[in-house]
Amino acid sequence: MKLIDTHSHIYSDEFKDDIEEIISNCKNVNIQKILLPNIDSESIPKMNRLVQAFPEMCVPMMGLHPTSVKENYQEELENCKEWLAKNKYCAVGEIGIDLYWDKTFIKEQQIVFDTQINWALEKELPIVIHARDSFNEIFEILEAYRSRNLKGVFHSFTGNVEQANKAIDLGFLLGINGIVTFKNAGLDKTIETISLDKLVLETDAPYLAPVPKRGKRNESSYLIHIANKLAEIYQVSLSEVAKKTTANAEKLFNI
Repeated sequence: MKLIDTHSHIYSDEFKDDIEEIISNCKNVNIQKILLPNIDSESIPKMNRLVQAFPEMCVPMMGLHPTSVKENYQEELENCKEWLAKNKYCAVGEIGIDLYWDKTFIKEQQIVFDTQINWALEKELPIVIHARDSFNEIFEILEAYRSRNLKGVFHSFTGNVEQANKAIDLGFLLGINGIVTFKNAGLDKTIETISLDKLVLETDAPYLAPVPKRGKRNESSYLIHIANKLAEIYQVSLSEVAKKTTANAEKLFNI
């Protein structure tokens, strides 16, 4: 059995004192790859150091996170573009639109998202979408690329069944993390109508730790709890969940 955490920020400062243990914990539960989404120019050196330290396990992405889109977005975009040109990445991410915290830069977020989609198409890479309070805005942009063979993941999917099917219809997989274990989130009821073939697993560490670790700092090894929850939802074995979600991730990210 092997598992892939398709979305983890274990390069962040929260892990600087025990990263060796974090990686060891992953190996103990058969996690063989950890995909690292970028945030902005400040996160790139940290991400690079982690990839250099654990090249067999850690796989980087490159992109500008929507909450980092501010007045200097063009400078940030140029920085990401330069890195994308000189290094190998498994995806353009994490990108998208976030209207939960602040709507000040919605137009700029849309421009940045659209720009990075075009990078992905040029590089033939998938995109990893951050969509918070922004499904309609995201779908509107993606519709323009329906015939362009754009692919990727709706990271930390929390939408309803209609939104799930819309994302899948547009050629995307759904990233399922610890939210699926939260009692009142309702995500378990949503995804039980969706084929396991359309899902990948993620932690979003250090955020959104799954039950029974909820409230603690999340880490990639906790992916096992998410996989176990999916086995319960779909009434299949843990090995079957691992087999299908890992195959989905390997194919999408070409890893």
